[in-house]
Amino acid sequence: MGHPTKVQLIQRKKGTDQWYINFPTAVAQAMEFDKGETVEWIIEDKANVVLHRRQVPTSPVTVKKTLRRSWPESKGS
Repeated sequence: MGHPTKVQLIQRKKGTDQWYINFPTAVAQAMEFDKGETVEWIIEDKANVVLHRRQVPTSPVTVKKTLRRSWPESKGS
């Protein structure tokens, strides 16, 4: 599933435009980004941009598993 995100532009008087793309919280959390982390954009073509991380967090990803409970057995059996 994708996460649609708008590209934002701030046009300054001195001609130094700034473009912004914000990550949805779900994406940032899934990637375990840190505040101030440096990443690199790689342009593959006009339809695809790759975000590359030079250092990947070493902390193990923790996934909570829940056991599925079977239906309660009837008392009559």
